[in-house]
This record gives sequence, C-alpha cells and structure tokens, in this order.
Amino acid sequence: MRTIKQIVENNHTVSGRVFDSIIQFLIVLSLVTFSIETLPDLNDETRRLLRYIEIGTVSLFTIEYLLRVIVADRKLSFVFSFFGLVDLLAILPFYVASGIDLRGVRAFRLLRLFRAFKLVRYSKAVQRFHRALVIAKEEIVLFLCIAAILLYLAAVGIYYFENQAQPQTFSSVFHSLWWAVATLTTVGYGDIYPITAGGKIFTFFILVIGLGVVSVPAGLVASALSKARELEESG
Repeated sequence: MRTIKQIVENNHTVSGRVFDSIIQFLIVLSLVTFSIETLPDLNDETRRLLRYIEIGTVSLFTIEYLLRVIVADRKLSFVFSFFGLVDLLAILPFYVASGIDLRGVRAFRLLRLFRAFKLVRYSKAVQRFHRALVIAKEEIVLFLCIAAILLYLAAVGIYYFENQAQPQTFSSVFHSLWWAVATLTTVGYGDIYPITAGGKIFTFFILVIGLGVVSVPAGLVASALSKARELEESG
C-alpha cells in the first residue's frame, strides 16, 4: 500500500512521474476524442472507435480515482476537495445517464501538472526582463494553462447552448473555439454570436472572465519587472 501511495501521490520518484505522465496523456486524449466526437457527419466506424477510447480512458480514470481515495490519509477530505470533485465529475456522467456531458471538466485535471513546476535560477534591460520572466514564470505558465482551459470550456459551453439553435455556426466544439477566442479576449468581432437566452447569459459571464484574462498578464509582468529592478538595486 505504501508503494502505491508513493506512485499515486509522489511525482518526485521515477514511478510517480511515469504515472503522472500516463494520466496527463489520457486526459489530453480524452479531451481530444470528446471534441472530435462533436464533429458532424462522423461515420459509424469512427464513432465506434471514439466510444472504445472513452470506455478505456474512463476505466483507467476510475481505477486512478479509487486508488487516490484508498491511499488518502483523510479520505473524506480528498473526496470533497477541489481535485477530488473534479476527478469524480470527470467519470460520473459515464456511469449515470444525464443530459449534461461533463467530460470537458477533465481539462481542470491538467492543473495537477503544476505540482512539478519549480522556479529556476535567474541571471541590464534584457537581463532584467529575463529575471522578471523567471520571477513570474510559475504565475505566467499557470495563467496560460488556465486561459487555455477556460477557452476550451467556453467553447464546450456555448456549443451545448447554441448547437441546436445554430447547427451550422456552432456545429462542433472546434467550430465554437473561434467564438470562445473572440469573447474571452473581449475582441468581439460579432460574426458569431448566441441567440438563445442561455447562450446570452453564458456569454455575459465569459465576457466578465475575459476582462480578467486580458489584464492579468500585463499585471504579472509589470509586477515582476518592478521586483527584478528592486533585486538588481539591492544586489
């Protein structure tokens, strides 16, 4: 049991890194296959293959989830933690018939990657900028990952709201990504827009989130540059 706990919870060991890499690959695979599944006019053979991949990945995710519960020191705390709930929501729709597909939630599981990220050492304008990037490295990378996740989830959300009302415009998650990019970046070209009440409400919240998405990188870099200058002057 201790060996399993080391593999599942400790990514500083070789076996732990291998386990994490396999899980991350399966998450990306499941997200890609889920997105492909929303494409119109897929033939039966492709849909059957996608179904087999879904069964395989969900089976492995279920085993992983059960292992994490078993090896957790405080089982209830893990079950009701952020990652515990995300892990559960990632597999639950497969076992429970529901009109809401929560497979897009698996994108949040990629945040486990950041347990392995550490600041690297930092070395006049170019050097300072490099130092600033090093200082803000974790925050910037984390922001970019969260922005990508939000972009994907926005595309998934608007697809479910607008697909039936606008099957040509929002025909798949991939087609919906353009709307997600234009909305999250607050560009708002207006060539694709929601017409349903649910889609408009969803768009409002995405626009609010988009205001933060646009402003966060500039704030992170500016703050890091200020800190880099202070370190340079004090050094």
